[in-house]
Amino acid sequence: MKLQNLLQKLDYECVCGSLETEISKICCDSRQAVSGSLFVCIKGTDYDGHDFARKAVESGASALVTDDKEALEELAKDFTETTVIQVESARYALAYLAAAFFGEPAGRLTTIGITGTKGKTTTAYLVRSVLEQAGLRTGVIGTIETIIGKERIPSVNTTPGPLLLQEYLYRMAEAGMDAVVMEVSSQGLKMCRTEGFIFDYGIFTNLGEDHIGPGEHRDMEEYVACKSLLFRQCRVGIINCDDPQWQRVVRDHTCRIETYGFDKNADYRAQNYRLYSGHGALSTEFEVKKQGNDYGNDSGGGEEAFVFQTSTPGKFSVYNGLAAIAICDHFGVDPQTVWNALKNACVKGRMEIVETGRDYTILIDYAHNAMSLKSLLETLREYKPARLVCLFGCGGNRSGLRRLEMGEASGQLADYTIITSDNPRYEEPEKILADIEKGIIPTGGAYTVICDRREAIAYGMKNAGAGDILVLAGKGHEEYQEIKGKKYPMDEREIIRGILEKEPA
Repeated sequence: MKLQNLLQKLDYECVCGSLETEISKICCDSRQAVSGSLFVCIKGTDYDGHDFARKAVESGASALVTDDKEALEELAKDFTETTVIQVESARYALAYLAAAFFGEPAGRLTTIGITGTKGKTTTAYLVRSVLEQAGLRTGVIGTIETIIGKERIPSVNTTPGPLLLQEYLYRMAEAGMDAVVMEVSSQGLKMCRTEGFIFDYGIFTNLGEDHIGPGEHRDMEEYVACKSLLFRQCRVGIINCDDPQWQRVVRDHTCRIETYGFDKNADYRAQNYRLYSGHGALSTEFEVKKQGNDYGNDSGGGEEAFVFQTSTPGKFSVYNGLAAIAICDHFGVDPQTVWNALKNACVKGRMEIVETGRDYTILIDYAHNAMSLKSLLETLREYKPARLVCLFGCGGNRSGLRRLEMGEASGQLADYTIITSDNPRYEEPEKILADIEKGIIPTGGAYTVICDRREAIAYGMKNAGAGDILVLAGKGHEEYQEIKGKKYPMDEREIIRGILEKEPA
């Protein structure tokens, strides 16, 4: 493809060389450069792509893109036979270049982007479940994996870089898929990973004080500002209007706004929220009314609202379900199909209930910070368990404050805490556990420390009584434990099954 065709949607200056240059590949990693490559010089937190421009050219790159005016003169002087393009932002340009290189694949799909602090993963899988049941082939791009038909690709980032993202969209379009639902992280928006196309629909779940700190967002103001970018990059925004921050998130939006929540003015309103438990299961039931008429009742007025049930617990399940209902209503999916999908949907590691055949409940969740753990435990408390037992650890080479806060949350909200190992990485597990203890001791909460996570799970199951809820927090969908730079297999579902086989009911 000619360089000038890739640049059509960008403002740029060709400093030297020819726009007729044929481009065989786009990259921002010099190790991936080959003959005919277009190398985009990206300034990262720990590296500057300009420092690797020479290596890229030596590997065959025939064109360079830069946004650094100081580096520009040197690039043009050093690489006289290489085309050099100047742009305002190299990150922004990379997204548009990638979209053009793969033939604008988003235009061949109905695209749904989901942003928010919590609920992105669950909502994405719920939407996919509903659309698939309605006969629409739907891909997923998110925290756990990318799904393209029957292929499942483990994820590194919640929102992949623009080159990989556009490649996934291209593969989905080529496979004849109808739609894609993807998690859009604040970092992804900040780094322009989703530029280059307009989402058909954008969903906002909620906002909490997370991802604030070095390497992420400098403060809450920037965090909100990055989330809000999605609603200048979609046609319809579907917003949780119960969240206190929602108006800040949609400030300066360019899309049509619809809302969901318990608020009486919400376009999709939940009411009569009820909890059910028994036989090791926890579920939620709620009614939905659509502004102007009952959901699923086009005639309006008089009839009862449509009742939905989720297989996962708590009020957050209602919000996730509402978001899925609102988006799928745009696809014309009938309420009964939505009901079936919501009732049977299970998202790995997100309030995932594991069948045991015992008189207690085991639940696996990804909660790995104080805010998520607090929300999880408060949700489970609503079910009035005989005892709420929380088993968790904290990751190594992460904030020590997080450990104290998680210990405090569990000490205050759980009846009993089992402190154990998570992903210690390059730290000694015992040090991490000691840090968690410092948070739990002042609460007066009962606890024990069992460093080996397998032993901790076995202990929790052995001592679980009728009506108890045992929650395994922190690992969620992960199937490994990271120790000293190596990932060892560890799937909590398999551990539970193994324990049950050794100790049959």
